[in-house]
Amino acid sequence: MSERVVVVGGDAAGMSAASQLKRLRGDDVEVVAFERGHFVSYSACGIPYWIGGDVASADDLVARTIDQHRRNGIDLRTESEVTAIDLDRREVEVADQAGATSYRMGFDQLVLATGARPRRPDVPGIDAAGVFGVQTLGDGERMLDDLERSRPRRAVVIGGGYIGIEMAEAMVKRGLEVSVVTRSPEPMATLDPDMGRLVHAAMEGMGIDVRTSVRLDGIETDDDGRARAVVTDGGVLDADVVVLGTGVEPETSLASAAGLPLGRWGGLITDLQMRVFDADGVWAAGDCVEVIDLVSGNRVHVALGTHANKQGQVLGTNLGGGYATFPGVVGTAVSKVCDLEIARTGLLEKDCEKVGFSFVTAVVESSTRAGYFPGAQSITTKLVAEQRTGRLLGAQIVGREGSAKRIDVCAVALWNRMTVEEMTGLDLGYAPPFSPVWDPVLIAARKATTAVARAVRG
Repeated sequence: MSERVVVVGGDAAGMSAASQLKRLRGDDVEVVAFERGHFVSYSACGIPYWIGGDVASADDLVARTIDQHRRNGIDLRTESEVTAIDLDRREVEVADQAGATSYRMGFDQLVLATGARPRRPDVPGIDAAGVFGVQTLGDGERMLDDLERSRPRRAVVIGGGYIGIEMAEAMVKRGLEVSVVTRSPEPMATLDPDMGRLVHAAMEGMGIDVRTSVRLDGIETDDDGRARAVVTDGGVLDADVVVLGTGVEPETSLASAAGLPLGRWGGLITDLQMRVFDADGVWAAGDCVEVIDLVSGNRVHVALGTHANKQGQVLGTNLGGGYATFPGVVGTAVSKVCDLEIARTGLLEKDCEKVGFSFVTAVVESSTRAGYFPGAQSITTKLVAEQRTGRLLGAQIVGREGSAKRIDVCAVALWNRMTVEEMTGLDLGYAPPFSPVWDPVLIAARKATTAVARAVRG
């Protein structure tokens, strides 16, 4: 009898692992994958752009369909929720939602790819009609149906992080008046406050009402039970639709109940091959795991499709008899709100302080192209470097078209533990339509090098 691998979760990490495993071992292994929803292998990151009209349909966000996975030999069962794991008997319990039945299935190897769950503020009215999260394609469908039916005029977005600002853009594109409410001193708490202020000012310039350092107290509803206003400690905001962009946390309730090891962020702890510690035959990947931050050395939780796909590939390779590792992350992320691009990698100032790095910073304002070339846009670049060695610790970019992907240069520098002085000699591409003679990243590296030298001299 062939070995049976049970995969819990049918999105990026789970199906990447399952597909890679079948690719390597074919009929030598039985792969059964359970997904509690109806959609698999889709881009959750694309949902705001679908709602905003940049993406035509949900089908465009699906990387591989259910039928395609099944043709590749994966026994994929949708609307089937794994409700318990018995590690002693090596079985999972499954609730078949369509048939309203439950059953148990044994496994030789278990892959947990249960993803992340949205944080939902515990306030009155949070479950009212007209309040939407955007974690799954099903969430997106429900929200779009409601927008078409109710024709709202005013939206309030709760949360000023990636999902919050992307959904604010989606609502602007749909012609709504938009407010963003966040507990942070500035939107995009993944940036230092000085860079977040640039985002704040730009969003206000787009007509988005941004309320910072405010606490959500509840959602008021009308006589039909639909949201009509958002209540904060800074006032009440009228709302025809409320969008939750309050972040996510690892979905590890199954793992916790089974006694598997969790880290400080609530994510599963694995080795570099994605094997769960102290659990023979149990593997995990994607948004339900914690990973190593290669700059600080700490374990962190970073919910991104890029990492989930890579981890799934690594896991599937190792289960398939090969060898691969997922070494960690440096914390690179990009986003946008309307025509403003936002990027970061590495540590913020507050992160450096927590870890114990002494640091210097450099902030430069420049342009995305040669100043004389049509279409040149503003870009602000910030570098954080270790005070004594000059090693790059982090970078942030806020600017217009052509800004965000410059963060990749900094991510590579971080990955290779380069100093800001070494970065000044990087042979980056130049032509007036693409960059000034001195790229903004190189200008910032020069300024940071000077700051390091000044700090060393005392």
